[in-house]
Amino acid sequence: MQPFKTLTSIAAPLLRANVDTDVIIPIARLVGIDWGNLGPYCFEPWRFRTDGTENPDFLLNQEPYRRAGILLNGANFGCGSSREGAVWALMGIGIKCVIAPSFSDIFQNNCFQNGLLPVVLPMPEIEAIADEAAADPARKPVTVDLAAQTVTTPSGRRLSFDIDPMRREALIEGLDEIGVSMRREAEIAAFQARDRQARPWVYATE
Repeated sequence: MQPFKTLTSIAAPLLRANVDTDVIIPIARLVGIDWGNLGPYCFEPWRFRTDGTENPDFLLNQEPYRRAGILLNGANFGCGSSREGAVWALMGIGIKCVIAPSFSDIFQNNCFQNGLLPVVLPMPEIEAIADEAAADPARKPVTVDLAAQTVTTPSGRRLSFDIDPMRREALIEGLDEIGVSMRREAEIAAFQARDRQARPWVYATE
């Protein structure tokens, strides 16, 4: 997993509430496609017309938002089916941070497991960020600093956000839950050695 420390990027103001994982990545695309190749199908129902051509009205088909690394959204982002592929698809189109007033719990956990940062801010602040960048989004990026737990808006305002300390540390170091556990490998081995002595019948023998 790639560490997340700071990100300065174009912020795409999707600003839709209740964005469903079925829209982020349709279930049919999770069969037979490697997780690293889901990007082309991210937001497929919105990005493409029925004939397969791009929908020019969809924000992420427009410049400069094709190059956005930050997505600005409404409440309850990632609701619907509990599919990790939704996070993989977002990362496949270059999204590294989603800012929303709230997230589906399972989607939020999947973000942390894969290195995508979910930031919770009030909707008025998210709309203000979009307004600040609207005139020239390519030259008015947003900066997210995970160590400082701040979002710096295009006008230079710094907004603080909360995050669980263990989640924050794991993202900064690029560790999923297994990686966090393996940092304590020596302690785990020592416990197993003691336990093997105390309860030998628990352990399989050849």
